[in-house]
Amino acid sequence: MNLAQALRLDNTARLAIVGAGGKTSAMFTIANALKQCNPLAGPVLLTTTTHLAVEQCAQADSHFRVQSPDEVAQFALQRPAGVVLFTGTSINAGRISGPSTETLEAIFRLAEARGWPVLVEADGARLLPLKAPAEQEPSIPGWVNQVLVCAGLSATGKSFGPDSVHRPEIYAQLSGLADGDSITYQTITKVLNHPSGGLKNIPPSARRMVLLNQADSPELQAVARRMADNLLGAYEAVIISSLLPARGEPAIHAVIETVAGIVLAAGSASRFGQPKQLIHWQGETLVHRAARTAVQAGLAPVLVITGAYSKEVEKAVTDLPVKCVFNPHWEAGQGTSVAKGVQSLPVRAGAAVFLLADQPQVPMALISRLVESHSYTFKPITGPLIDGQRGNPVLFDRVTFKDLSQLQGDIGGRAIFSRYPVQWLPWHDASAGLDIDTPADLERL
Repeated sequence: MNLAQALRLDNTARLAIVGAGGKTSAMFTIANALKQCNPLAGPVLLTTTTHLAVEQCAQADSHFRVQSPDEVAQFALQRPAGVVLFTGTSINAGRISGPSTETLEAIFRLAEARGWPVLVEADGARLLPLKAPAEQEPSIPGWVNQVLVCAGLSATGKSFGPDSVHRPEIYAQLSGLADGDSITYQTITKVLNHPSGGLKNIPPSARRMVLLNQADSPELQAVARRMADNLLGAYEAVIISSLLPARGEPAIHAVIETVAGIVLAAGSASRFGQPKQLIHWQGETLVHRAARTAVQAGLAPVLVITGAYSKEVEKAVTDLPVKCVFNPHWEAGQGTSVAKGVQSLPVRAGAAVFLLADQPQVPMALISRLVESHSYTFKPITGPLIDGQRGNPVLFDRVTFKDLSQLQGDIGGRAIFSRYPVQWLPWHDASAGLDIDTPADLERL
């Protein structure tokens, strides 16, 4: 998985990169990944609203110093390819200026007309791992649709001051740190979540992402994992990376996104003789148990798809932070409930785990394992192999959502298994796969 894939970028990307701890490295890493993913799609356009170090400009395949929108139009006639960098013409203290506001707008219009991605470095950090934005920062164009906020974890444990943080006086106000204090991951998280820190000036409609870079050791990767729990919500994705590791190749260690839970509880269980989802076991209904497990495993939001007995199912889960969604076509089969669930997810959900109400022994640990494995691989489908047999629940990445939303009939998510690579995870507790299909199954449970 490369950084462009981790960020889910394509040619519609209008990405601003802000913060510290590897912004320029991230910009060129993303650009080269986009170029390699689709070498015939045209150039990847790079620019800045502030300054770039002159030596950094050499990382582009082509560098154009432009003074006006007319020069951007002339560039478009040259059949450009590869990674193309636009800057201004002024050089001061080894840094070259960005284009004018009018020229930036011309670059955007060109990208829109040709279907090319644009990456913009939107503030500076003087090569330090952390920063706080000044009053005029970050300078994010209004046409940006995604923002990547960077932070360098190499600062963790270091002494707070100008050697580790750009604009330390502002960072101190946001974090509560004083000169000489040890920088903790909690204080870095606090500044990233602050409206005058990491969230400053992000356009309301833009997708917000965090790059926790310089996670060059297992210890720092574990720190980043803990940070992610407190960053999701303010941000839609947290990427843990080592873009310039001391040894080895640049690495994406994990991508953490909010993963939804969808509990399928719409069937009538006509062959069973009573509504299975409302059967009581160990003090709660089966649908309540499935929904509670999803919530406690950290899935969010959790949707309960109802159909037959919708009022009774809704009443059974009223004490849980879940949303009930009625499937008016439930009689047509499970595929319609899968489709209804996907159609009801938030627009930017990263993935969803589908749980069956009649499998009451699915443990939270199994759900957590599916989510964690997906964060490492981004495979389209991840499911358990329970004692050698394919089982449930199954996690579906958002790349599958279009197909899932069109399902009909009685076949659920397995209808699309042949269209995508499936990652099967061994799970050696056979009880997790027990279905309540017959009264004998219930007796055995």
